[in-house]
Amino acid sequence: MSKYIKTQIAPHAFVMISNSIKLLVLHFGLVLIFGNWGVQASWDEWWTYDGISGPKYWGVLNPLWKLCSIGKRQSPIDIDPDKLLFDPFLKNLHIDKDKVSGTIENTGQSLVFRVDKESKYVLNITEGPLTYRYQFQEFYIHFGTDNNLGSEHKIQGYSFPAEIQLYGYNTDLYSNMSEAQMKSQGIVGVSLMVQIGQTTNSEFQMVTNEFGKLLYKGSLRTIKDISIREMLPDIKYYMTYEGSTTHPGCWETTVWIVLNKPIYITRREMYHLRKLSQGSVEHPKAPLGNNSRPTQDLRERTVRTNINFAQRTEADPQGKTCKLNMHKNMYYKANDWTSDSLYQI
Repeated sequence: MSKYIKTQIAPHAFVMISNSIKLLVLHFGLVLIFGNWGVQASWDEWWTYDGISGPKYWGVLNPLWKLCSIGKRQSPIDIDPDKLLFDPFLKNLHIDKDKVSGTIENTGQSLVFRVDKESKYVLNITEGPLTYRYQFQEFYIHFGTDNNLGSEHKIQGYSFPAEIQLYGYNTDLYSNMSEAQMKSQGIVGVSLMVQIGQTTNSEFQMVTNEFGKLLYKGSLRTIKDISIREMLPDIKYYMTYEGSTTHPGCWETTVWIVLNKPIYITRREMYHLRKLSQGSVEHPKAPLGNNSRPTQDLRERTVRTNINFAQRTEADPQGKTCKLNMHKNMYYKANDWTSDSLYQI
């Protein structure tokens, strides 16, 4: 009688084998793609927002991007207004009004504006929740193919048609963006929601006027003398939390400031933005839109705000109605430290 040997594989082993096969196929695919085309692979370019090179796989595409998979303080997030912590000690945010010049590019993943290194003025972002001075370097435009999605950050599950993210690096501690993005308190990200409206302010029009000339990957346009501060709405009120960059390698070195007011873009301008493609003229590929990373778990992080809006109205035991506000019901208060107080018992 023939003897047969039965083998059993635990369920978790199938998961490990499955993931290993996916990783093998992913890297084999990279070799085929770049090997057949005779192109040297560049990790900064070979990632997307969908498929086997999308956000789910960023952490395995490049070992330097592992935080995209295992990070605990990732961005973007879905902000729940009921869980905001009012902090009366948050200062007003300051952004210099000086004009800068730079280049806006369709990178195939996003629309990115970068300041020229030879720009006459340096644009500083200070105060607010920031301890240090940050120098503005670039902004990214994330948008959807329809009005129901687009922004990376969400407010109580609501997604705006688009989001502009300003990035700056800590010039008090670090010498450049590349160094700062991997170091503590290295980056500031200012999130600006974009809503559909009747008119666009003149500074933002300097950006939207270029949409029709940025249709394909690698398209570049120069924008001279733009005031980033004038492009923004009122920046008095905001929400802030500790997070990461929303693109690879998801470095958890970012202080996020989500502005409370949106900027507006017309339907016509949005139409032209949605005409942009991920690929070249010869190979346009898919639309550039829907270039948003899914929201990440907040975990144990706190989202603070300087918005002291009333939460609810209740009646006290005597029957009198009183308005409860976030200021009177704060969860904590920071101590005021002096050099002498450190040594007092």
